[in-house]
Amino acid sequence: MTEPVQRIVIVGGGLAGAKATEALRERGFSGSVTLIGDEMHLPYERPPLSKSYLMNRSPFEDAIVHDADWYAEHDVDLRLGTHATALDPAAHDVTLADGTQLRYDRLLLATGASPRRLTIAGADAEGVHYLRRREDSDAIRATFGPGRRLVIIGAGWIGLEVAAAARQAGTDVTVVEMAHLPLLAVLGRELAQVFADLHTVNGVDLRLDAHVQEVRTEGGRVTGLLLGDGSAVTADAIVVGIGVLPNVELAEAAGLDVDNGVLVEASLQTSNPDIFAVGDIANHAHPVLGRRVRVEHWAAALNQPATAAAAMLGADARYEQLPYFYSDQYDLGMEYVGHAPPGEYDRVVVRGDLAAREFVAFWLDDANRIKAAMNVNVWDVIDEIKPLIAAGTPVDAARLADPAVGYAYVMS
Repeated sequence: MTEPVQRIVIVGGGLAGAKATEALRERGFSGSVTLIGDEMHLPYERPPLSKSYLMNRSPFEDAIVHDADWYAEHDVDLRLGTHATALDPAAHDVTLADGTQLRYDRLLLATGASPRRLTIAGADAEGVHYLRRREDSDAIRATFGPGRRLVIIGAGWIGLEVAAAARQAGTDVTVVEMAHLPLLAVLGRELAQVFADLHTVNGVDLRLDAHVQEVRTEGGRVTGLLLGDGSAVTADAIVVGIGVLPNVELAEAAGLDVDNGVLVEASLQTSNPDIFAVGDIANHAHPVLGRRVRVEHWAAALNQPATAAAAMLGADARYEQLPYFYSDQYDLGMEYVGHAPPGEYDRVVVRGDLAAREFVAFWLDDANRIKAAMNVNVWDVIDEIKPLIAAGTPVDAARLADPAVGYAYVMS
């Protein structure tokens, strides 16, 4: 007979960890809940760090998931400023940096991800920044302003959002990207061009098909970049946005199955039945997509914990929500839902005005099934589109492209 769950430990004090504590208490779990976070801040949401908070348009407090009183009122043992150094699945305990050992019946890993680091000459110079935490956002914002020169390495979502924030603060911005277009691997050529044009018209100097050879310095401080073609870019500061790596060291050392993240089932259970994983680290066997997917976006951290909490308490739960993310850059707002990696779609169908940046784009496979969709400056359509993706039913591309045809009538 299975022993009742009395002790749950959550490793990771970000949005996912906070939402897991909330979900456990909402499901009536009355046992002990311990939440471990390596930052001194209360758990917070990270999107504002590259959006409204970076632009000084919202206070940091708006990003806090729950205030300190909430954790006290819900009897959550919140341990900030520390981290787990070891996990022993056989003994069911976690060791913290100070040597404390915590026993658990169920464990949730929500350890997030860390920015990929530059490994070229000069990469450790003063003035090279990465964005992951509040302090990073503060330091990057301090580089903004008229007459200041910021270089961003990497034209992914983080790089482009930082570029937009910096330009709107009057900063001279150069973005260096090794691909032919920004976001090319995510969106494909036609849609990537929309973002290239957006940043160019807003004064960003886009250096595409560019390879960074070294960070130039003087007295240990950044002065610019040397590119592979021999050209130089001057800079007062550099932001590196070349992707992230899932923090799987703890899971890997404990013998859990790891491959591009921690492998989890539809319930978010790992290869150990008493350990679950959510957020950036969870390589999830998605029951709707019919494939594994690891999503490095806010929605996974927000929504996966409810499923994990239910499963940890014995419910038959599966995480079925489609991957989702959003971005705000200048006057462009967008949402993306679904999963259409390069090589797994056949064409893109656009409904609306691409040039005006008011449209919905759809990624279709060779059977005319929608794999993903992105709405740009067109709102309140996501809930109509999600069922089309989940159903996996072929659509009529001509009707899909016609704004006069309701989404309920686009099936072929």
